Amino acid sequence: MPLTAIGDIVRQSPGGVGAFNVIQLEHATAVVTGAEAAGRPVVLQISENCVRYHGALEPLALACLAVARRAEVPVAVHLDHATGRALVEEAVALGIGSVMYDASALPDEDNVRATAEVAAYCHERGVWVEAELGEVGGKDGVHAPGARTRPHEAVDYVARTGVDALAVAVGTSHAMTTKDAVLDLDLVAGLRAAVPVPLVLHGSSGVPDDVLREAVRRGMKKINIATHLNQAFTGAIRDYLTGDERVVDPRKYVAAGRDAIAREVTHLLGVLTG
Repeated sequence: MPLTAIGDIVRQSPGGVGAFNVIQLEHATAVVTGAEAAGRPVVLQISENCVRYHGALEPLALACLAVARRAEVPVAVHLDHATGRALVEEAVALGIGSVMYDASALPDEDNVRATAEVAAYCHERGVWVEAELGEVGGKDGVHAPGARTRPHEAVDYVARTGVDALAVAVGTSHAMTTKDAVLDLDLVAGLRAAVPVPLVLHGSSGVPDDVLREAVRRGMKKINIATHLNQAFTGAIRDYLTGDERVVDPRKYVAAGRDAIAREVTHLLGVLTG
């Protein structure tokens, strides 16, 4: 199945759309394997932090695009939490069809101006743009964990920037390793009723399955998950190495981690379907 535009996936998918962060090739293949088992479309995301880890965007981006083109379900490739215009432009040039431009650490007016400029640039090239309002908690110590997005501010922000989707602060926090986030589900519903573009839930690894399912029912559409998959990957590798101290072939223990990610993706896509 060909590489698919994220806008098409969002518009055509019932329930929530799973968007999973990729750190290496095994993450990408595992996410797609899990999506194929679930029979659901999926989004492969590459964050700016991941680009920094690899030292460049191009190698992993091209790998993800290749994995997406070979998938048996619709797969989109997305640039996540880009804080610089140059990285956005590189992603567009490489063929990535959607970007999340994160100017949330800037003063409000600077955020609006920078985001509107990025959105205009991307839209001229047929690229879908997500942005953030309300400073979702936990990312690099920048964001306040208790921040909340006000519906009227979200409506104004979307109108002034022209973005295609909006990440909102409703109680989640990035990089959570426990599933005890408390979501303001009434705020989710209020935002959904007011905001004319799809809502994005960042920091979803910390949300219990039943709450995640309800958040989708109340109006969340794109659900970002990263840390939970990393926990599954690392745990499976740790168990494998503990069970066989003589193993030296990384394909053996990395495969265990890859399989663990695939299982979690299949499960989570089932949760998001409701």
